[in-house]
Amino acid sequence: MIQNTPEFQELFDAKGQALGALLGPEAWAHVREAVLSRFAPAEAAAPEACEPMQDWRDLVQNWDFKYPVDHDVACGECGNITGAWELDEPRKFVLTAANLGGLVAFRCLGCQAKIMKRHFKDSIKVETRPFQPEKSVRNLGRGE
Repeated sequence: MIQNTPEFQELFDAKGQALGALLGPEAWAHVREAVLSRFAPAEAAAPEACEPMQDWRDLVQNWDFKYPVDHDVACGECGNITGAWELDEPRKFVLTAANLGGLVAFRCLGCQAKIMKRHFKDSIKVETRPFQPEKSVRNLGRGE
């Protein structure tokens, strides 16, 4: 068994099963490249790969609002703006949700804020929420 030092701390669960380890700065610098080359995730997929594009296409195909399909998105937090979010290169916004009820949500790639466009019969309501790294306690599941 490896002895715990200020640079290395093994972590175990209540049953004694290994969970992982905490490494200090010197230890991490020593093993960083080996760990990242072995365990780092593959190159991140393009934003489009995880977007619900079929949901967006379904909404556009079934568009029954009194105004044309809108492709503009503006971030109320950082001022990022586009007239055609799908055509931007590089992309400024990523589609995170779309549904037939008219809700379309985006994440700003500039500041990570959430932009929600709620399409109503005669109007569009746009709301921007600043990025929150963690959900509020209200939104977390409650386990026993």
